[in-house]
Amino acid sequence: MKYLIVNGDDLGASHGVNRGILEAHEHGILTSASLLVNRPWSAEAAALARSTPSLSVGLHADLDGPQQGGVRASLLRQLTRFEQLLGSPPTHLDSHHNVHRSPQVLADVLAIAAARGLIVRDFSKIRCVPEFYGQWDGQTHLEQVGVAGLVHLLRTRVEDGITELSCHPGYVDSDLVSGYTSERECELRTLCDSSVRAAVREARIMLVSFRDVPRLLAESAIQV
Repeated sequence: MKYLIVNGDDLGASHGVNRGILEAHEHGILTSASLLVNRPWSAEAAALARSTPSLSVGLHADLDGPQQGGVRASLLRQLTRFEQLLGSPPTHLDSHHNVHRSPQVLADVLAIAAARGLIVRDFSKIRCVPEFYGQWDGQTHLEQVGVAGLVHLLRTRVEDGITELSCHPGYVDSDLVSGYTSERECELRTLCDSSVRAAVREARIMLVSFRDVPRLLAESAIQV
């Protein structure tokens, strides 16, 4: 069986990103999101997530730059802040700009994740498909995050087992500090397009969230 988690990064980055991620969940195929906990719009994002229990929310750890007290201390503070905001632990763990992949921080991230029972992006049996991204070499490539591009990924990159498709939908507003702007609005339109949902059905893909993973493990031989 093909199971697909569609995860929106950067929840909490701005009001427009918060609004876009919730729209992609309510009207599109997005099933999960990853929350930045130390941004001006983090509390708003958490309130929206608490009022939308069908949305699975993980921690989008901000590990860029020097960390006061080291990586472990910073990550533990962010996990504590997450639970203060959401009232529950995260369903998964990844990081802003995927810094957790760096050898300088990976060991600490994996140690804390193991102690907390958290799934870490790229370090579990859940395959991550990162190609739904509309920019490289400083150039915008909206065709990569258009409907045809996503349908192609659904048909060719989602295999048996559990796959995560990472994405960055949102509306651009003055609060957003990012070099990834028009691409977010294109992603949002694509995720909500009826042709994409039809492609999910045609490929016999079941949309799930990170919250569903323990149940899927109990019902099958999938090992995370």
